[in-house]
Amino acid sequence: MNKTEKLSALLSLSHELGDPRLRMAILGEGNTSVKIDDKTFSVKASGSSLATLAEDDAVDCRFAPLLAMLERDDLTDQQIEDELFGCRVDQGAKKPSVEALFHAYLLTLPGVEYVGHTHSISVNQILCSPLAKQFATSKLFPDEVVCCGAQSVFVPYTDPGLKLSQVIREETVKYMEAFQAPPRVILLENHGIITLGSSPSAVKAAMLMAQKAAEIFVGAAALGGPNFMSPEDVDRIANRIDEHYRQRALKL
Repeated sequence: MNKTEKLSALLSLSHELGDPRLRMAILGEGNTSVKIDDKTFSVKASGSSLATLAEDDAVDCRFAPLLAMLERDDLTDQQIEDELFGCRVDQGAKKPSVEALFHAYLLTLPGVEYVGHTHSISVNQILCSPLAKQFATSKLFPDEVVCCGAQSVFVPYTDPGLKLSQVIREETVKYMEAFQAPPRVILLENHGIITLGSSPSAVKAAMLMAQKAAEIFVGAAALGGPNFMSPEDVDRIANRIDEHYRQRALKL
């Protein structure tokens, strides 16, 4: 897929995730990104809307300066702002979202080509509750395992921007050491949800299924639950041959 095709796919994904009917992002909430090549990626501009994202709202950025920032703890807010402007391939382009920092990291993971981030109402009503970590580490039904993985990365509330991106990296490394693969879903306490994958379909499927799981979780909690799948049942679904076939068919 060439750059033009990747940008078109990014815009379509953004419009789908920003559809007001899904209640996942309003105004300037959320962001999306796509890996262009080993040196650059494109990410939503700060303050732009997912629902109406246009070509000039997608900013091409260089990986190197953003990844270097993740190694530093001494940057002021102004220095971070300057670095964000400086990472642009076209210095006349709009400012990339401050969350371009975690997009840069996640797009370096094996097999990850697209990343989506929203502030889903359904998911956030759990992430803003004491049950947030339980939602991240337990599964309710087979399709949740198929689309979202056996577990999600859980990130305790962290100041958005550089510090959050560093903690996302730290928790994702722990996940990959445990599961030997990148996560499909990252849940940010009191903030929102990130989904990632090799295609726009994978990002969208994980996002929509996580939203469905959140709605079921809240409903089950009101009825005395939730009643989670056992670890053995989750592992069975995660490793079934027919489910792997379905994942390929769904481009997950």
